[in-house]
Amino acid sequence: MNPAPDARQAALDYHAQPLPGKTATALTKPTASAQDLALAYSPGVAEPVRAIAANPDDAFRYTNKGNLVAVISDGSAILGLGNLGALASKPVMEGKALLFKKFANIDAVDLELSTQIPAELIDTIARLEPSFGGINLEDISAPRCFEVEQALSARMDIPVFHDDQHGTAIIIAAGLKNALLLQGKTLGEIKLVLVGAGAAGTATLNLLLSMGLNRQNLRVVDKVGVLHSGLTDLPPHHAALTADTTERSLEDALVDADVFIGLSAPNLVTEAMLARMAPKPVVFALANPDPEIRPERAHQVRDDLIMATGRSDYPNQVNNVLAFPFIFRGALDCRAARITNGMKIACVEALAALAQEPVPPTVLAAYGATDMRFGRDYILPKPFDPRLIERIPPAVAAAAAAEGVARAPYRPYPVG
Repeated sequence: MNPAPDARQAALDYHAQPLPGKTATALTKPTASAQDLALAYSPGVAEPVRAIAANPDDAFRYTNKGNLVAVISDGSAILGLGNLGALASKPVMEGKALLFKKFANIDAVDLELSTQIPAELIDTIARLEPSFGGINLEDISAPRCFEVEQALSARMDIPVFHDDQHGTAIIIAAGLKNALLLQGKTLGEIKLVLVGAGAAGTATLNLLLSMGLNRQNLRVVDKVGVLHSGLTDLPPHHAALTADTTERSLEDALVDADVFIGLSAPNLVTEAMLARMAPKPVVFALANPDPEIRPERAHQVRDDLIMATGRSDYPNQVNNVLAFPFIFRGALDCRAARITNGMKIACVEALAALAQEPVPPTVLAAYGATDMRFGRDYILPKPFDPRLIERIPPAVAAAAAAEGVARAPYRPYPVG
């Protein structure tokens, strides 16, 4: 679906005026006098150079490394637009940098790389380690993204995070945790059907399995239908998700299913399929901009449904901005060497718990609402909730310390 002409022009004007792009450099030190410049550059700059050469950890004291993240893409999977190349991905990467700064006061630099060969991406990104405190990979297609992230995480001594995988997984897991609580179900007992085992889908299932999802009750559907044990020549990330079942289609798989998660394409789920799901179903129809089934259609069929989409004009938006700025904030503020599964689960738990608390008036005002409370239409916090920066980073940092990957005591960076 293409935007209306006026919406298209508004988007182009936003990016073009008053200056091209969405980010710029800000200075953090005075530059009003010759003495200031002598401290900023020669000869004064020699002193931190000598200090860092003697003790590399001093880079976190004297430079911006500890609050600087690289947002990196090869342009092979840009939003829902496909492989349009590195240069075309730049507006998205600038947008990601904007969100890092807006929500967590993290300085971010977008880097678009003109190669889609995994070995070249890995080598190029790994060489950037002296400059940055963390790496956020973005819009790299599956299955290449798995290889790139895994190799970089092993090779680099700073956090590497592919948001398309893990940010999405964290928000889905937090929303699902609360939806199941409201429906009186548990992760260990449900039958879950997922359509679209790409980067986000695979990461979501891995996270949910680590949190207690029963492997025997999982059905994954892709272009070939249900991924079952009789299929051969599947890619490794699909072969790991096969089930020993006679179910072959999405329609088959959804019979008596408790949860549907869609990360695929519009209008795949019919009213008849939804009607055959188990009582009190949970449907996360996350294809953008058009979900696998629209909420208005779904609610006509099931009045016992809890539903989420990827859209802001429906309740329960699954929005990655609830996770990636804050998990990076926590990781940077304890100088974590990497982002672990435990840190992701800590983020899930903090998000789910926050949604269960009373919503402050400032959040209601930001969204023009008179009432907002934990329930069917509110299973996740809102992005402008000021409590996100208060709750998630310390929870992530505590998990990093517990897992032995934090290299400094947690010290919150100023975000005001």
